[in-house]
Amino acid sequence: MSVNKVILIGRLGADPEIRYTLDGKPVASFRIATNEVLVKNGEKETLTEWHRLVAFGRLAEICGEYLSKGSRVYVEGKLRTRKFEDKHGQTRFVTEVWVQNLQILDRKGEETASEAKKSLPSKEEIPELPEEFPPLSDEDIPF
Repeated sequence: MSVNKVILIGRLGADPEIRYTLDGKPVASFRIATNEVLVKNGEKETLTEWHRLVAFGRLAEICGEYLSKGSRVYVEGKLRTRKFEDKHGQTRFVTEVWVQNLQILDRKGEETASEAKKSLPSKEEIPELPEEFPPLSDEDIPF
C-alpha cells in the first residue's frame, strides 16, 4: 500500500488561471507560497517555498470565482509529475499538486491580524512568481 497526500496552507501568488478542455471542463492552475522561519546564527530567516496547484471541474470554477492574489487557503491533494519540452528542446519535469479539497481561510471577519502574521506572508510580502516552468497547455490536461 502507498499514500500520495499533500496538505498545504499558504497564500496565492497570483490570480488563478482558468482554462477549459476541448469538451468544456474547467481547469484552474495557480501557485501558493508557504513560509518556514529558520534560525541561523541567532538570525531569523524566512524560507519561501512555491507550490504549483491544479484544480478540475466545479472546484476549478470555485477557484476562479473566489480566489485572488494573496488569498489564504488550505489545500489537500496529491502529487503529479508531468514531462514537457521547453522552448530550447530540453525535456523538463514539473511536479504539481492536484487539488482534491480546498478551503478558503481568509473570509471577511474570520482572520485576525495575529493569525495573518503566523509565518505566512502578507499580500505585500509575496515575492514575484518564478517563471521556470510554462503554464499548463491543453495537451497537459489529462482528459
